[in-house]
Amino acid sequence: MPRSSTPEFATRAERVGQGKALRQQAPRSAQAALALAKRARDPVEILAQTDVGRVTALLPIRYGRMLQSPFAFLRGAAAVMAFDLAQSAVSSIRVQACGDCHVMNFGAFATPERQLVFDLNDFDETLPAPWEWDIKRLVASIWVAGRYCGFGERPCADAVLTSVRTYREELAKYADWPRLQLWYAKIDASPMIEIGGRGRTGRSSAMSTAQAAAYTAARLLPKLTEMDDGRRRIKDQPPLVYHPRREGAFKKSMGRALRRYHDSLTPERRVLLDSYQFVDAAVKVAGVGSVGTVCAIALLLAGDEDSLFLQIKQARPSVLEPYAGKSAYPNEGQRVVVGQRLMQSASDLFLGWSRIGKPPLDFYVRQLRDMKTSIVLDNMSIGDFTRYVGYCARAVARSHAKTGDAAMITGYLGKGDVFDQALKRFARAYADQTEKDHATLSKAVRAGRVRAGTDTTV
Repeated sequence: MPRSSTPEFATRAERVGQGKALRQQAPRSAQAALALAKRARDPVEILAQTDVGRVTALLPIRYGRMLQSPFAFLRGAAAVMAFDLAQSAVSSIRVQACGDCHVMNFGAFATPERQLVFDLNDFDETLPAPWEWDIKRLVASIWVAGRYCGFGERPCADAVLTSVRTYREELAKYADWPRLQLWYAKIDASPMIEIGGRGRTGRSSAMSTAQAAAYTAARLLPKLTEMDDGRRRIKDQPPLVYHPRREGAFKKSMGRALRRYHDSLTPERRVLLDSYQFVDAAVKVAGVGSVGTVCAIALLLAGDEDSLFLQIKQARPSVLEPYAGKSAYPNEGQRVVVGQRLMQSASDLFLGWSRIGKPPLDFYVRQLRDMKTSIVLDNMSIGDFTRYVGYCARAVARSHAKTGDAAMITGYLGKGDVFDQALKRFARAYADQTEKDHATLSKAVRAGRVRAGTDTTV
């Protein structure tokens, strides 16, 4: 609710000054330091702590995926980086943080108005936290991903500097915008779709990519389902999509989750959901860091060829919680949903949350692949990679300006490149540390401390 008393607003210039004053307690140059914990730091033990409560049979898939490269390790090790970031200098300015802000957690998707926009797209770890934590995870992932793509150290450094400069300049721009203009701001996905459709040869296939995205919903039905004794059912593709042994009990529990999810939607969206009938549910193993959490896809039908696929995904406490404080929401699914709505320029029409069981399992629910596209790094040129990470930084800046104080952060950052250079040094140092942590995990697997397998053998 708006405040009823006469407000006393600080001017933009005053807030910039307040941000600048914060350099005294957290100098921008200090952001370069990789201050690993003085107490024992064991990345494998940190990961093991996050395994508690996961589906044990799926954990080898998680570790098998993380073993593939240092970049894959980084993607699955948000808890390790949260542990490390908690030791670093911060200015004390908070935003709604993503919590897992790496280069593969961005993409293009459709707004409810069917416009394609580019934005963050993963919010499992979202929580109010220092803004530095997001941008530091982003730049670390840029350097690690750059090495994964085979780029040299200089191109990685240039990509990091591009992203930080973009973040700083976009925040300064947003600091001047009216709040409503900022709230409605969107980033057009067209340039990123073009990059996604282009290989190192430079040939663009942007139109075919966009057209394919537009028909994703219609294409999912024959791809993911089959007819079984006259009834449509989700197709088993083990070990990544399958009906569990107690199929009836699982379907019943997912149906209960959907009924409770129904109450989290606004009334007009409940009417739309009510036009579909829940038909089937199956386990779906997704992501890297999420492997082992309860994740399902549900098939709903409004007619023979009129389908809706929903993803029902377990929400656990954010990895930021031990360092940034508990969520204001009692349901972790609600934490994810509210964080996503705050951070994104537009969110999924069917986004909501649920809770079932004793002890309770919290979930968030969204559409599965609704006109969603993401970047494939393997065939990307350094020019496209640098453009792409600049767009990622734009999305983070818009989100932080929307949920925090852009003028105060701008005052802290300043107009020069002191902060940019500091984060360049941090990113390289964390890339080196990630390679060491990846080697530590490999050693733990060889020693039998951790069991890892492939998606096809587990």
